Amino acid sequence: MTPATIPDLPASTVQAKRLNLPIGIQGFAKLREEGCYYVDKTPYALRLIREGSHYFLSRPRRFGKSLFLDTLKELFEGNRPLFEGLAADSGWDWGKTYPVIRISFGGGVLKNREELGQVLHKKLCDSEEQFNLPTRFADTRSRFADLIERIHAKTDQRVVVLIDEYDKPILDNITDSAVATAMREGLKDLYSVLKDADAHLKFVLLTGVSKFSKVSLFSGLNNLQDITLMPEYSAICGYTQPEVDTVFAPELPGLDREEVRRWYNGYNWLGESVYNPFDLLLLFRNRKFKPYWFETVTPTFLIQLLAERQFFTPNLSRVVAHEKLLSTFDVGNIPVEALMFQAGYLTIDSVWEIPGQMELTLKYPNLEVQASLNDSLLQHLSGGLAIPGPHISRLYRLLAARDFAGLKDLFHAFFASIPHDWYRKNQLASFEGYYASIFYSYFAALGLDIRLEDTTNHGRIDMAVLFNGEVLLFEFKVVELTPQGKALQQIKDKGYADKYRARGEPIHLIGVEFSRDSRNVVGFEVETVG
Repeated sequence: MTPATIPDLPASTVQAKRLNLPIGIQGFAKLREEGCYYVDKTPYALRLIREGSHYFLSRPRRFGKSLFLDTLKELFEGNRPLFEGLAADSGWDWGKTYPVIRISFGGGVLKNREELGQVLHKKLCDSEEQFNLPTRFADTRSRFADLIERIHAKTDQRVVVLIDEYDKPILDNITDSAVATAMREGLKDLYSVLKDADAHLKFVLLTGVSKFSKVSLFSGLNNLQDITLMPEYSAICGYTQPEVDTVFAPELPGLDREEVRRWYNGYNWLGESVYNPFDLLLLFRNRKFKPYWFETVTPTFLIQLLAERQFFTPNLSRVVAHEKLLSTFDVGNIPVEALMFQAGYLTIDSVWEIPGQMELTLKYPNLEVQASLNDSLLQHLSGGLAIPGPHISRLYRLLAARDFAGLKDLFHAFFASIPHDWYRKNQLASFEGYYASIFYSYFAALGLDIRLEDTTNHGRIDMAVLFNGEVLLFEFKVVELTPQGKALQQIKDKGYADKYRARGEPIHLIGVEFSRDSRNVVGFEVETVG
């Protein structure tokens, strides 16, 4: 799913006037009333309402889920002035309004089941006050069911239920299985109401980051349609390339559009790829390329999980997973592939299908995630924040200068700076895997074009780096103490350079040998061909 070349659009199709950037705005009314840019997602809302009634959507954090839910709320409540000029203005029956119950778990961190109960009590109180209905039950389940039924009776319209960040109380406690399980059971009690209340419901949408199994959280709710991987809803959240080119046209002058795409586009759910909205809005404001989204979703738990599962990190650039695996998530059962996909660190690259089966190949969505995640991995693998930083910037300068002797010295200094025996603390499967992972993450943290030819969990990795009109082919070997020259010879014997000769660029064959005894680079041979 390679992004298409960015076209130049006719001036008549683009936004001509600069508007306010809706940074941090999750309320549809506020966004529209304050003259902000808005990418019209109401066609998706109209389609959902027309074609069904009970939905579930998983998307990473800061992708616009809350804004979309609030758009639905304003639509069902009939606030037509907010939709002037949008698809819903002429596509919605404004003669009817519907009562809406909206519950969000997006604010704050709930630390135990008692705090969850307090929050639910407050949210149900708010809805009861909104419709002037007294509380009749003490327990959450009965109270929620009774509220839906009485609102239907009072308004003579079926109720709309919108639940935002449905899974956040669980995810916030995922490292404490006892608390996470208690949160899950409390939420399961709440969501079970939706099964028996169907006769009183007009529309239901639950959104979140993860997709917990129906058995664990939505038991019996068989009419809940998961639209996460439906191609027609791939762009329901996020901005497509045409949307960026039209809506945000006044913000684009002065920015390298291909670089904008490389940094922030690429998220895909079997349909059209999208940009992360949070990234783009901050880029337009600050005019600098930075990992804005990544800095707000520090993946500490993910990094620890990768280490515990002995995941060979170079494989992150080409993970192959079955569709069912990506949909499997529960307390105590967290596949790395599912977590990385659902949280937004990996996205869909390609699909292989046979009847009843779908196999997905995943990749980093863009430069921001590749560079930032590998920078975090490098910090973890090397033992601290202070170790990788200076070496990464120097690596870029050495590559640009073709200074291979300096490259050898750089890696020797870097490995020497890692605390003794640190690799054992990272729980990787082998010494080879540890050092190969570090080497890979070094280049990936620069956001370079890296091609992995042959990867195993033992750390034998052939890595091609395409940089500045040149090709660098690496082979890694582990030796006892002294260099053997086997790494460079293997590149030649296997003919790794052949597939790159057609590029007509210089090809540098680089054999790197690590010593098991000295725990450092002892061999670094370079030969240029082509």
